[in-house]
Amino acid sequence: MFDEFIKFVRQLYQTDDLIPLHAPKFLGNEKKYLLETIDSTFVSSVGQNVEDFEQKIACTTTANYAISTVNGTAALHVALIVTGVSHGEEVITQALTFVATCNAIRYCGADPVFVDVDRKTFGMSPEALTNYLEEHAEIKNGNAWNKTTGRRISACIPMHTFGHPVKIDKIIEICNQYHIPVIEDAAESLGSTWNVKHTGTFGMMGVLSFNGNKIITTGGGGMILTDSESLAYTAKHLTTTARLAHNWNYEHDEIGYNYRMPNLNAALGLAQLEQLSGFVDNKRTLAKHYRDWCSENNVQFVTEPEGARSNYWLNALIMNDVEERDSFLKVTNKNGIMTRPAWKPMHKLKMYKDCHHGLLQNTEWISERVVNIPSSVCDNLTK
Repeated sequence: MFDEFIKFVRQLYQTDDLIPLHAPKFLGNEKKYLLETIDSTFVSSVGQNVEDFEQKIACTTTANYAISTVNGTAALHVALIVTGVSHGEEVITQALTFVATCNAIRYCGADPVFVDVDRKTFGMSPEALTNYLEEHAEIKNGNAWNKTTGRRISACIPMHTFGHPVKIDKIIEICNQYHIPVIEDAAESLGSTWNVKHTGTFGMMGVLSFNGNKIITTGGGGMILTDSESLAYTAKHLTTTARLAHNWNYEHDEIGYNYRMPNLNAALGLAQLEQLSGFVDNKRTLAKHYRDWCSENNVQFVTEPEGARSNYWLNALIMNDVEERDSFLKVTNKNGIMTRPAWKPMHKLKMYKDCHHGLLQNTEWISERVVNIPSSVCDNLTK
């Protein structure tokens, strides 16, 4: 099967060279907008591109407000602060995630609490969340408290893994019962929808990433989404060093963060955003080719959940066991086809191994079997 897969991928991408896992595509106005920005001399954190990019991301996702940041981790950090997460508290999330999710929680002095994921979505399981809260949570003075640890549960961060939407409406319904605000980690799911509504716009706040390996890139960058005017104002204020608006005076009214997206990066983002729809269509077509090949070769392919329209940011296969997974990774990478396993679950990393968690059976099952396969926008695909 391994040799047949390698041959198939090379046919898709029509190259004998190294095939990356996910490389950016610059097919539109990227150079034009970048040169215009350089000519303007406004290449740093002041410039019209930043405001335009925020407005167009808000329009694309239908969020009322979008606040740009230097990267997705910074966006998560500020979203947690604005939501009210403080030192010594807990934030419920999933152990199957990129480490930035948990790092941002720790930046606030809080600890992540891990619940299991759904095998279909790879995102937080509503059933696991319910089970954890029923066993460990109680409401006191309008807040959720962990009866086991004695700490306030101040937020919940589900993640739309590999671009596939989680059952976000059910998660929010559960969290509302316990007065827990939801921040969506939509870093990988720009262009994905759940029941026709864009990911990142269901919770109190959502977060996007524009890292070089995402579906569109600003080189490095992130975005906070919210429908709340007050939260948007606070997020913008904190990410721009908490400086009070004035033409020349430098006055700051609290500890802020230099998390501003440079105008040069926003220029790249504007050009990339013009191509988002085409990128999503291409990646969905690529996923169909993979799905058809997997069906013919008795390999399990990860497909979008019912009710979702996924951007298929990273395509994934499910191997039979960890030994087959490791063999697949070794053979494909040796032959110039970049593949990777899922992230090591957060509760198995030394800095998070002591965090409280529920049963994580699906998390460990997935982490032992899943491999991501080349998912860049692919030229010359036939539908």
